[in-house]
Amino acid sequence: MERLQKVIAQAGIASRRKAEELIVQGKVKVDGEVITELGYKVTKQQYIEVDGKGIKKEDKVYYVVNKPKKYICTNSDEHDRATVGELIDCPYRIYPVGRLDYESSGVLLMTNDGDFTNMMIHPRYHIKKTYNVIIKGILKIEELKQLEQGVVLDDGVQTLPCKIKITNKDTTKGQTFFEITIQEGRNRQIRRMMEVFGHEVTLLHRKSFGCITDKGLNMGEYRRLKPFEVKQLRSLAESGKLIVD
Repeated sequence: MERLQKVIAQAGIASRRKAEELIVQGKVKVDGEVITELGYKVTKQQYIEVDGKGIKKEDKVYYVVNKPKKYICTNSDEHDRATVGELIDCPYRIYPVGRLDYESSGVLLMTNDGDFTNMMIHPRYHIKKTYNVIIKGILKIEELKQLEQGVVLDDGVQTLPCKIKITNKDTTKGQTFFEITIQEGRNRQIRRMMEVFGHEVTLLHRKSFGCITDKGLNMGEYRRLKPFEVKQLRSLAESGKLIVD
């Protein structure tokens, strides 16, 4: 069973807050009965009407897209920038699972399943994400060690331990190439981690989110996740382990 306002929102009728207003105003019926109670729960079999019109309950869908740079992780933008919603042809209203900033690229999950989204991004679940990074400057051994142990960001929050693998150092151009695996997803986290030591990130690409990678997806391409992949992601969130066939 799910809360009535959540079912209305998932059907694309209104936002959850607007759905709550409609319920309080007596504009929602369940099986012919007006419901004004917030938090009222319904089953999949019950018939729901909003302003006299029956709603169609959406199937849950799950996608992975290889997000290009210069795309914003919303479905609309007041500055008329390209959005990730434009990349996927889907009959339902779907939303990004977490965010990749405007200048970053890589693996981005999108879905209309709010519970799944919360499970993927909630701090307590610690799903690992791996990125390819290029920075200006040569990353020193002592800086690497501090980053792996956790550093204090500009807002006073200390990051969790992470793993870093240096793949190349270009002393001529003053660049360091590396892979970093983190288990949290704070706003602009990797860029801010590098700023602690005065390094500017010039490339940031997420190559994997849990068990989902960018393999087989060119920039801007997408595919639906297989049911087993969704189960694997849920398992990673709940137990930190993949399901063994």
